[in-house]
Amino acid sequence: MKRWHKFAIGSAAGIVLAGAALFALDAADKAYPPPLDKANAVSAEVLDADRQLLRAFATPQGRWRLKTVVTDVDPQFLRMLIAYEDQRFYDHGGVDVWALGRAAMQLVSNGRIVSGASTLSMQVARLIEPREGRSLSAKLLQLVRAVQIERRLSKEQILDLYLTHAPYGGNLEGVRAASLAYFGKEPRRLTVAEAALLVALPQLPERRRPDRNLKAAEAARQRVLDRVAVAEAVGDGEAERAEGVAVPPRRMQLPALAAHVAEAALRKEPDVLKHQTTLKKQVQQGLESVARAAAMKLGPKLSLAMVMADAQTGAIVGEVGSADYFDASRSGWIDMTRVKRSPGSTLKPFIYGLAFEQGLVSQETIIEDRPADFFGYRPRNFDMSYQGDVTVREALQLSLNVPAVKLLDAVGPSRLMVRFRRAEVRPVLPPNETPGLAIGLGGVGITLKDLVQLYTALANRGQPVRLGDGVTGAPAKLDGEPLLEPVAVWNVADILSGVIPPAGAPQRGIAYKTGTSYGYRDAWSVGYDGRYVLGVWVGRPDNSAVPGLTGYGTAAPILFEAFAKSGIATTPLPRPPAGAVRIAQSELPISQRRFALNASGLLVASGREPAPQIVYPPEGAHIDLGAKAGELSPLLLKLQGGRAPFRWLANGKPLPDLSRRRTQQWLPDGGGYSKLTVIDSAGRAASVGVFID
Repeated sequence: MKRWHKFAIGSAAGIVLAGAALFALDAADKAYPPPLDKANAVSAEVLDADRQLLRAFATPQGRWRLKTVVTDVDPQFLRMLIAYEDQRFYDHGGVDVWALGRAAMQLVSNGRIVSGASTLSMQVARLIEPREGRSLSAKLLQLVRAVQIERRLSKEQILDLYLTHAPYGGNLEGVRAASLAYFGKEPRRLTVAEAALLVALPQLPERRRPDRNLKAAEAARQRVLDRVAVAEAVGDGEAERAEGVAVPPRRMQLPALAAHVAEAALRKEPDVLKHQTTLKKQVQQGLESVARAAAMKLGPKLSLAMVMADAQTGAIVGEVGSADYFDASRSGWIDMTRVKRSPGSTLKPFIYGLAFEQGLVSQETIIEDRPADFFGYRPRNFDMSYQGDVTVREALQLSLNVPAVKLLDAVGPSRLMVRFRRAEVRPVLPPNETPGLAIGLGGVGITLKDLVQLYTALANRGQPVRLGDGVTGAPAKLDGEPLLEPVAVWNVADILSGVIPPAGAPQRGIAYKTGTSYGYRDAWSVGYDGRYVLGVWVGRPDNSAVPGLTGYGTAAPILFEAFAKSGIATTPLPRPPAGAVRIAQSELPISQRRFALNASGLLVASGREPAPQIVYPPEGAHIDLGAKAGELSPLLLKLQGGRAPFRWLANGKPLPDLSRRRTQQWLPDGGGYSKLTVIDSAGRAASVGVFID
């Protein structure tokens, strides 16, 4: 009885002591947890639309540490890693007691360390909490930390930490960074030879770096392949075949695409680690390779920019902000896709589109290219020569200045600017100036991105789309009125698709237009097929002149090469809409056979001047002058016939002055219905009713 009593007391005391010990250990574990928060410090990544890596940014400590999880790597690599480093990884709780005993026995027998007993969990503990030296206390701390980590994380999460933090020499950390640096690819598909090298390097990363110690790297890989457990993991004969594969002797640069878009992504969301863009990696690589080659040919101080966009969705699929982001001589840090510059002749297609839409001309209408004076404004052609009588088709293809200005005078500069607003593009006029005829030759400021946005209407049957910024997802479509009617758009595309490609460039089935700004400061080329629009700008960021710089000779070859290198197959231009047809000159109505303005500004066909007729705006038209936005623009009034001078009335109230011209501008008081009347000197009158939007 007494003996049983003592046994009961002893057992109870043992339970109490054991409980107290467990409580103390649990309290210590909670009081001194492993620093898992340090494991979150990884490189920020910028991804393309398909989540492929475009660019990575080093950590604040200068490390290339790309977050990696088990699903990011080849399963065969994982099997080889566990077979070589920690065969009982899925069975132990952080410490492999059997391996510890084996290592101790070998140390006693041989007087030195023959094999280690470090588990993957212990290695993770060392990686997230590095210690100087290899003292016994440091090793004991690793043991404790490994147990603590196992209590908090699953085996897969522990593997994720190892895959992210394993050292590979220099500032490379993690399997993804190493695979990209040595093999130029993500580690999702690895050969046995590649996987063996990635298993071998972390043990002695500096001594085994292939780019510095190739022999040591080869020997380390061989040790992995010689391990029986590894050979069993990869299958019969695979290890032997991998031995003959060369180890890569050089370290490659990690993906470094889309510098300006990547910087914008980080500025937009500085706390986010993965930024998905709308760019396509293949397209971006192609555009940047073209930009680098072109920059070498262009010479010093010149830069270039490109924007490629999907005309149906507005997504930017490729963007180059400068020739070289790090080239200070070219001011490479400036994103020239967002800088307003003179667009040269690249706005001419929209002038012709309006003229087609109003029925003023057809493609085979004859128009004069001769010196002209528009009340003091005397446009001249780029080469200072004149072609005489040409067709409208030839005038646009040759980018003749005088015909373009004549058509702009007929359709009205203000109306052109109103159409640009439909695409949410607002070119900047010189200070204190109203829209004038100089717009047609580049007398406004516009960005490359906005120019591409305008051209999406030409690739999309007249309906523009709002471009995204390259960073965020699907941009909104513009639901307003089309920039141009489909028939007018088809006429423009039919003409521009017939422009001869630059020397040496293949015909790709695209429509394109070039432009050169005044003083040889900017060279432009914008091209499109049935799906994509690509815009190219070349010049100096400081806006200084570059003799010999032209849109056709400088920017157009880059455009065609960039289309070819983008990897995107050409989409045919849209089919002709109903009513779209190219009519021979002999079959044109008499009013469209020749476009001419007489001395009074009258559009004439036969020389007779009948009673006045308001030809613009037409009866019942809804005209967008910005009334909804509260920014009303002047309305161009145009008439034919009649005898000067003319008196215009708006809603029964006469406009201030008599006019001898057949064009006039009227600024409405607001939106809604208005009646416009014109009376000539003979008392003949004409009226139309319109709706101002």
